[in-house]
Amino acid sequence: MRHPLDFSVPEDGLFIPALAGPYEKFAQPLGWLLLRLALGGWLLHEGWPKILNPMGQVQFVEMIGFHPGWLFSPLLAVMQVLGGIALMLGLFTRPFALANAVMLFVTVWFHLHFPYDAQALLSSAGLEAIKAHPEFLTPNGAKRLMDAGVTFTHLLQDKAVQLSSIWAFGCLFFAAFGGGLWSLDRRLKKSF
Repeated sequence: MRHPLDFSVPEDGLFIPALAGPYEKFAQPLGWLLLRLALGGWLLHEGWPKILNPMGQVQFVEMIGFHPGWLFSPLLAVMQVLGGIALMLGLFTRPFALANAVMLFVTVWFHLHFPYDAQALLSSAGLEAIKAHPEFLTPNGAKRLMDAGVTFTHLLQDKAVQLSSIWAFGCLFFAAFGGGLWSLDRRLKKSF
C-alpha cells in the first residue's frame, strides 16, 4: 500500500528509469527539507526582532483590527519564531504552517489595502535639493529618487505583496502535506 505522501514515479513513467530511486529516496526529500528550512528560516528571521520587542507591533495590529494589541503583538512574535523553528525541524509542521499561512495572508491583505504606492520619500524641499545637486546620487539613486521616491515605493509594494504571497502559499503547502520524509513528524510517526 502506498503512503499518502508517496510522490514516486513508476520507473516505466520516466525517460531514465534508473532515476526513480534517487528521485524518491534523495531528491524529493531534499527538496522538501530545503523548502522547509528556507521558509522556517525566513519566519525565524522576520520574527526575531519582534521577540526582542514583543510590544513593538501593538499599534500596528490594532490598526488592522486585532484587539487587544498587547495580546496579538507578542503572539505574532511567538508564532513567527516558534513556527519558523518548528518548520525547520519538521515538528508539528501542519498546525504551525497553517497559523503562519493565515498570518501571511493577513500581511498580503494589509499590503493590498494600505499600499506604499504614491508615498513620496522626499519632501518637495528635499527633491529640489537633489535636483540642484544631482552629483550627490549615483545613476541608480537618481533613478529611484528623482520622482521623490514614488517609483521606489511602487517597487517595494510589489515585492511586499509577491513575497508575502509566495511564503503564504509555501506555508499552505506544508499545512496540507506535512513536513515530508526528513522531518521530526515522520520520526515521531505522528502528525496533525
